[in-house]
Amino acid sequence: MGPVSDDTRRTTTPAGAAVGPRAASRVPGPGAAHVARLSVAPTETTRPESDRVPEAVSEPDVPWVTVVHNDPVNLMSYVTYVFQTYFGYPKEKARKLMMDVHHKGRAVVSSGSREEMERDVQAMHGYGLWATLQQDR
Repeated sequence: MGPVSDDTRRTTTPAGAAVGPRAASRVPGPGAAHVARLSVAPTETTRPESDRVPEAVSEPDVPWVTVVHNDPVNLMSYVTYVFQTYFGYPKEKARKLMMDVHHKGRAVVSSGSREEMERDVQAMHGYGLWATLQQDR
C-alpha cells in the first residue's frame, strides 16, 4: 500500500471507534484509562429579566386580501376570463369583480393567509394584471 496523506489517515481509539485525523489529537492515547466523550444533551439556559416591552405582533386571525387594480392595458373581457380561470368564479361573479375594478379602480378578489395571498398576487402578475396584497381591516 502506498503512502497515506494526513487528510485520509484514521486513528482508532481504545474503545475501537475510528475518528478522523483532527479528532485524533483530542483522544487520549492507548495508555489512558478513559475515552473522551461528547455530550449531545441539551443545556438549560436562563434569560435575564428585562424591562423591554414585547414587540407588537400582527393579529393572526386578521385575513389578508388580494386587490386587483385598474389598468389602461387589459380588456374587461380578459380580466373576467382571468378571474374565472384562476379563481374558478362563475361568469357573473367574475364580471361583477371586473366591473368593480373598472369603475372603482380596484376590487378585492380573494382573502386568506398571507402566503395564499402572495401566491394569488404573483399569479395575477403572471396574467399581466396589477395586484397587491394587504391586511383586511
